[in-house]
Amino acid sequence: MSNPFYRLAPFIQEYIYRNNWTELRSVQVDACQVLMDTEDHLLIASATASGKTEAALFPALTQLYEHPSRSVGILYIGPLKALINDQFERLNDLLREAQIPVWHWHGDVSQNEKAKLLRRPSGVLQITPESLEGLLMNRPNAIPQLFGDLRFIVVDEVHAFMGQDRGTQLLCQLARIESMACCMPRRIGLSATLSDYETAKKWLSAGTSRGVAVSNPSGGSRLRLAVEHFSMPDARDTEQAEQLAQARATFYEYIYDATHTKKALIFTNSRTDAEEVTREMRTVAARRCERDVFYVHHGSISAMLREEAEAALREGPGPAVAAATLTLELGIDLGNLERVMQVGAPYSCSSFVQRLGRSGRRGQPSEMLFVCPEEEDESAPLPSRIPWTLLRAISVIELYTKDRWIEPFTLRRQPMGLLYHQTMSILKAMGEATPRDLAFKVLALPAFREIAPEDYKTFLRYLLQTDHIQRVDDGGLIIGLTGEKVVNNFRFYAVFKDEEEHAVYSGTEEIGSITTVPPPGYALTLAGRSWRVIEVDSRHKAVYVEPVRGRSDTLWLGAGGDLDTRVVAKMRDILHSKEIYSYLRPNAVKRLEKARRLAYETGLLKNIVVNAGGDSLFILPWIGSRQFRTLVRVLKFILKEPLRMRTILPTEPYYLTVAGQCSAEDLKRELERLAEQTIDPLKLLDEAEAPFLGKYDEFVSPDLLRKAFVIDGLDLEFFNHINY
Repeated sequence: MSNPFYRLAPFIQEYIYRNNWTELRSVQVDACQVLMDTEDHLLIASATASGKTEAALFPALTQLYEHPSRSVGILYIGPLKALINDQFERLNDLLREAQIPVWHWHGDVSQNEKAKLLRRPSGVLQITPESLEGLLMNRPNAIPQLFGDLRFIVVDEVHAFMGQDRGTQLLCQLARIESMACCMPRRIGLSATLSDYETAKKWLSAGTSRGVAVSNPSGGSRLRLAVEHFSMPDARDTEQAEQLAQARATFYEYIYDATHTKKALIFTNSRTDAEEVTREMRTVAARRCERDVFYVHHGSISAMLREEAEAALREGPGPAVAAATLTLELGIDLGNLERVMQVGAPYSCSSFVQRLGRSGRRGQPSEMLFVCPEEEDESAPLPSRIPWTLLRAISVIELYTKDRWIEPFTLRRQPMGLLYHQTMSILKAMGEATPRDLAFKVLALPAFREIAPEDYKTFLRYLLQTDHIQRVDDGGLIIGLTGEKVVNNFRFYAVFKDEEEHAVYSGTEEIGSITTVPPPGYALTLAGRSWRVIEVDSRHKAVYVEPVRGRSDTLWLGAGGDLDTRVVAKMRDILHSKEIYSYLRPNAVKRLEKARRLAYETGLLKNIVVNAGGDSLFILPWIGSRQFRTLVRVLKFILKEPLRMRTILPTEPYYLTVAGQCSAEDLKRELERLAEQTIDPLKLLDEAEAPFLGKYDEFVSPDLLRKAFVIDGLDLEFFNHINY
């Protein structure tokens, strides 16, 4: 009986036999021991396809089987509807004979199914944070019956929540459930990309008194990595335009040759790039008279087309290739992928590890091929001649494979937008509350422990002034007319920023959605194909299109991710080093050596400030995105006038170009002087400036926003990271 297999419920043992497993994996043994023999929460941090989901559910379901719950017994929270749907099918297969129902709850689930759960809450409920918010707001009286005997909460892809407003929202929801339902469930977090276990443990246990056990089975996996670089000439005349066209053709032929005979994923950093890659792959296939095996997968593609792509990768005979954004970065089961490609470079080690883990299942090595297209112009300003994307690709690979480093998570201390969201959500559920009761419920949530009571009074007074809340005759607070317009919109459930979209139809089939609406006759790219706009129905937010040949445009504005200082510092080390990394392909080696020569000859790595010619200077601080933005403010608000700078132009987060009458020596000296002083952070904002850091910040008092920005938006420690 020391073998945990024999302690599992009979239907789970049968499931293991049926799937021809010869033994439990180490992560599953660990989970059984923690969940069956202790009262701790559990953080499971192991590689993709290591059996984390089963590790969490096998012992939890065994307890439900042996001691049935009087309500939902296991609450499973996932970041994506698609992930929930995928896990729903897997759970149905597992629980078919156990008489433990499994439910899912999101926008695509029928009201009839939801009503069945509310009448007889039991078993396993799978839900997103947004749907859970809707439950807490709109059905508060149902919460005690739904979760009164809740035993376990499973948070899948926990790294996707930590450090984000959405994750802080989730912690608030868990605390509200425990308070409203008088339950004390244990929490289980699942992740394939964690290194900072202490921070993750604090996050998972926030607001509870239980300890957190960590399961992190050792054992390295085999990797196959390759990085290739493609130089794209600047097209300033007809000859250069022809060279650029040839370079682009070579680039896309390379991607096509590397993927079209396999089951593969091509990750991109934007929807625009995913669309363009898919469109170009189909162009190459048509030119070669070969099968079109290409799909595109991102948040603006219709559910039907996304599911078609997932099915082709998971179940089809292959080949099948999908260009995707982070929608396929998370743990949807895609079967045995043979290759993962990355166009450009991820912005974080966390993203690199998650994407790498999509391949390498069933005993095969994880395989990832980077292709880095970058403009190369010998006449361009000095810093723009550095291959930043190539350096970033090498940096995230080196930091993870050599140091096993992944970005630490930082929690916002003054999340003002979320404070508005949870205040309004709780007030909506209560109907009416005294200021004291509302403050007690809101400030007791783990996310708001650093919000001072006096600041909350200021916060409520501002909401009263702006009619987001109202005071009734007996002194209680209710939601005001302005607040109702916000709270009663379905978009209120989400704390991440989302744009209003128009659905795009070809005939009666929905293709996807767009945020920028073009006029009739415009050619756009969507789902990897070109379409011409026939009609725009603004009233119903619909755009009707027909297929068209030729070039077309994507309609999303791209935005890069934030970089950690350690990633950028590593890029500098790579440029300074003489090491040739074994995974670099020939063009990447040549481009790296060329960049190193340029850095050596120009002294680019010796000085933070470099003369740019004329009255211009370059500043290369080699710091992360948040620190870079703080430096920009220091230059703008403290040094611009004394040093007589005319312009400050940032190229985040790599370098700045400044012009004016100051010398490189004076600027460097002033930065070193400031590093020795204490800077009042309020001096880094305009008098009337109140920057937004979250979705609902616009409804918060400007004074509180300024205070929050000083604490959460700035990092004056950046001076400590600059190599003068």
